[in-house]
Amino acid sequence: MSSEVPFDLEIDLAVEAGDWPPQDQLTGLLERAVSAAVAEAGLKAVPGSEISFVLTDDEAVRQLNKRWREKDKPTNVLSFPGSDPEGDLYGPLLGDIVIASQTVIREAEELGIEFSDHLSHLVVHGMLHLFDYDHQDSEEAELMESLEKAILAKLGIDDPYADRPLVADYD
Repeated sequence: MSSEVPFDLEIDLAVEAGDWPPQDQLTGLLERAVSAAVAEAGLKAVPGSEISFVLTDDEAVRQLNKRWREKDKPTNVLSFPGSDPEGDLYGPLLGDIVIASQTVIREAEELGIEFSDHLSHLVVHGMLHLFDYDHQDSEEAELMESLEKAILAKLGIDDPYADRPLVADYD
């Protein structure tokens, strides 16, 4: 894990299905995005915490989305928080982030952005969810989106909301 992370963090990666870049590229992207999210948002976890990423296809995400959110359609990213925080410290099980390849590819093409930039954004978005950030109302959404923009800027990625309304409608 990158030295930018102020706590010892293990990232587990499972590529289950879908069209994904090679694992070494994915690992580097995940580490950079997670490190930037932790540093820029001031996320705090107990040493030795763990986060799991499952990279899969739209069908697997559709099934999870139907089961856990009662929405029978794929979505780009789902976050499943782990253990409850003790005060402002999270962990040791931070949770799981599941990402759907076809949706990420399609959205990147529709937005005219690099796949790796969009994937980085979704990793950051998922990380913030694991630390109780949300976008259920406009105030929460503005805070979460402003953090996402700041984190992505640290990664050299353009504002993903520049050509869209500030409060995104995530399904």
